[in-house]
Parts: sequence; C-alpha cells; structure tokens
Amino acid sequence: MALPDLIEIVPPRMSAPVLVTIPGSKSITNRALVLAALADGRTTLRGALWSEDTEIMVEALRVLGFEVGVEPDPAEAGNRSLSVNGLGGRIPNAGSVLHPLDIHVGNAGTATRFLIAMLCLGDGVYRVSGTPRMHERPQGALFEALRELGYRIEAKDGRLPAVLDGEGGSKGGGACTVSIEESSQFASALLLSSRVSGWQVTVAGEDAEESAYVAMTLKLLEAFPRRGGEYQIEPDCSSAGYFLAAGALLPETRLAVAAWPESDWQIDGRIVDFLQRFKGGPDDAYPDVSRMHDLGDAIMTAIIVAPLLPRPSRFVDLGRLRVQESERVYALRTELTKCGARVVETGDTLEIYPSDLHGAEIETYDDHRIAMGFATLGLKVPGIRLRDPGCVRKSFPNFFAKLAAPAPGGLGAAVLDAKTRRPLTGDELLAN
Repeated sequence: MALPDLIEIVPPRMSAPVLVTIPGSKSITNRALVLAALADGRTTLRGALWSEDTEIMVEALRVLGFEVGVEPDPAEAGNRSLSVNGLGGRIPNAGSVLHPLDIHVGNAGTATRFLIAMLCLGDGVYRVSGTPRMHERPQGALFEALRELGYRIEAKDGRLPAVLDGEGGSKGGGACTVSIEESSQFASALLLSSRVSGWQVTVAGEDAEESAYVAMTLKLLEAFPRRGGEYQIEPDCSSAGYFLAAGALLPETRLAVAAWPESDWQIDGRIVDFLQRFKGGPDDAYPDVSRMHDLGDAIMTAIIVAPLLPRPSRFVDLGRLRVQESERVYALRTELTKCGARVVETGDTLEIYPSDLHGAEIETYDDHRIAMGFATLGLKVPGIRLRDPGCVRKSFPNFFAKLAAPAPGGLGAAVLDAKTRRPLTGDELLAN
C-alpha cells in the first residue's frame, strides 16, 4: 500500500520520553557508494540510507556493471547494508557513439553530479538523463571542468540530458578549476573520482557553507578504505532536524536522537543551535541565520518553525534553494503564508515574524523537505494537511511511520487519510 495523496497530521497528546533512530546520511551514503565502486575489493557500507536517491545511485552502479548487494539493517528499517565490489577505478560497462549507455538519475542531485564525473573514467559513451525538474537544474560548471580535463560533453545550456565520452580525457592526471557558486556537488563529484584519476581540482567561488560540504567529501576521502572493508554511515542530520524541531515545539516529549553523530561533517547538525531560541533567553534581536554559514539545507526546517518564536527571524543567503528540488524560497513563503505566517521576501532573504498559525492544505511541490518540514509544524499546529506526502521517499521513506509510532521509538502523532479521516497504520505510512 502507499500513502494517500492527501494526509493530515494530528498533534500527539503523550508526554513520554522519545528516543528516535534516524536513517543514514544521504550525502555520505551516495559519496560512499562512489568510493566503494572505485575501491579495489569489496566494501560493505553499514547504516546506509535506503531511499529513492540512494536506490537511484545503486541502480546506476549496477547498470555500469558493478555488483551491489543489499541486505536489511536490523537496527533501522530505513537503512540497508550495501556491499559493493569495487574494481579499482575500472568502469565495466559503456556504450558507443551510436548507442550510448543510458543512465537515468531521476531528480537526485548528488547521484547526478557524482555519476557524471565518475562516467568519465569509463571507456565509452554515456547518456545521462533525469526528470523534467532535474533537466532544469544547473550542471554547466561541472561540464566545463570536465571539458578542461579533455572530455567531450554534449549538453544544451549546461543542463541534462547530456552525452559524455570517457575516451580521450585525462584519466592519468590533469588539472581543472570548478566553480561551486551554483552547487558544491560539482567539486565533490570531481574530488571523489580524483581518488583514482589523479585529477588536480581547484575549487573556485568557495564560501563557508559550501566549504562545509566540500570538507565532508575531503574528510570521507581520508577515512574511506581504498582496498575494501567496512564503513559505518552516520545518521542524517537533516532528517534528525525534523525530530529535534518537534522536540523544541513539544518539550513535554523529552525527545532525543539515538546515535547522534560525533563528527562535525554535517553542517545541518547545527540546527541544534538554532533550536535553542525556543528555550528563551535575552530579549535582544536574533542574529541572522545564513544557509552559507549556519545551517545548510536544515535552514528550511528552521524557517518553517520560525513563526512560533517570540521574535522575528531573518534568514539570508537563500539563493541556492531556488535551484534545488523545487523553487524552495517561493514554496516556503507561499505555504507559510497559507498557515497565517507573516513572511517578507527581499531578494534571497526571508524575514519571518511571530504569527498565530492555523491549519492549511500544503502543496509539497514534489519536494521531500517541504513535506517533512510542514509535517513537523503539524505536530504543533492542528489542521496541517499535506498533498503528495509520498515525495518523502527521496530521503526518508519511513518518516511518517516514525511520527505515528508510539513512544519510545516515535512521537505518537496520528497521520490521517485526509479524505476519509481514517488513521493510517503499518505499511500505509511508508512512502514507496
């Protein structure tokens, strides 16, 4: 069974302690899958996220000829143990000029960018395509860097679909410069494949936020085994942020996240600092919150709960949100306004004022973070209904199951079929 196309979140009434487990980091899982394929020997990834984006990466690796084993994770239903037989930088399968090998990437940004660079290690021609939204998202800076390395890339206006020719490029070295003004994933893609290609990658347009994501890649390159073995994926801080925000909105739940990462790799983990605002403090104005410097993608969760704070909040440097899974700045402003929030948009800044919120029917824009963020708001504000909630399959397929599960493993919220008012149970809560 699947989630209905319209659901309603009913705030929980319990006050028992909650200890919630969170699936593995999407960012780390997809990076680790590339490194495992490029390693020499079999690598097993423990605690790997199993969602639409990581399934797309696994399927692409299989199309390329890699053996990938998938086993359940007894500790977390949203995870898998993934075993990849790496071939030391060799890509087994390729197409020809007349018959390129097709690689479909859906709307998975990390998989798309990481695979584009990796495909250039192959001895043949590949065609990369995705969803209509993925075809709107920028790839030009990555294409230009690969052309600088000698590869032939055919693409219109720096976007997908694209045809890549792995023959004739710099597999034994070479240097390129890549701009991360539009996405840090461009640099991460090149750095991951540089482990076996020897490319010298210079990152341009670097700022603090993007440095955090590039730094994650560099730290993973240092820690990841080159000749097979095991690697443990830490929980996803963006996904944990929804539950931490729920704990701030519902302090009586005494919520904690199991196995909170000890590393500082994920900038999204800084949501903990933002949520301190709900505990009170001086009456001074809140400092600005920057996607670049403070929160990464978790800034969306902060924006959605900000109307419930006692003072205005200002969120800056949001331009990158406009070219992701949806036009997220527009989506956030539009849907918060539906709920009664006062939101002022100025350039790439949103200012959110304290507001008396009410229920509304939320358009999710096929965007997992919009759906999960407003579901979190619905734990405090009655009457929040979500259209197309199944979009959470992209990063957290069992999200609604965790909202509805009783303590201590869940929040005990009711998730209703909004048309029939019937509570959903079991597999009905999973986004398949």
